[in-house]
Amino acid sequence: MIDIRKYKIAEETKGYFLAVGRLIPYKKFDLIIDTFNQTGLPLKIVGTGNAENELRQKAKGNIEFLGFVSDKELQTLYSEAEALIFPQLEDFGIVPLEAMASGRPVIAYGKGGALDTVIDNETGILFKEQTELHLKTAVEKYLKNKDKFNPQAIRAHAEKFDQKQFKKNLLNFIQEKWEKWQTK
Repeated sequence: MIDIRKYKIAEETKGYFLAVGRLIPYKKFDLIIDTFNQTGLPLKIVGTGNAENELRQKAKGNIEFLGFVSDKELQTLYSEAEALIFPQLEDFGIVPLEAMASGRPVIAYGKGGALDTVIDNETGILFKEQTELHLKTAVEKYLKNKDKFNPQAIRAHAEKFDQKQFKKNLLNFIQEKWEKWQTK
């Protein structure tokens, strides 16, 4: 669940890709860095963690580590990014929803929670294997088709996961079950 009101769509992107999270092995930042080292595309990384020093050492000049940022700065980074890179396997994942609430597509590993939030070729691009080749191919696919991604439609999809919508759906579910129980 997210509070969609916190996120805005920028008038234009600034040409960089974004990765956000704890810099720990299972989040696959090494895969992101290896891929962006190959492509040379600009990448900003938000977060800290025990793998940070190793990741910084392997990153080339096109990759910028921002460390911890404020919520306001993160909201701006989401809205001005080309796309969010999300190659890890998560149960759900709030970060992709925050990016989509900002109108930005998500390039994600097509397993786990990403399947619940990212619609392939509509709100992002899903890739099948956690390899440099698959992530690079997904990024290239995004770049070839980036004009097809509609920021307002991406945000509208994220609104389904807004706190208010969640509460409304939960109350409707409870009411429906209550009424059904009372008629027994």
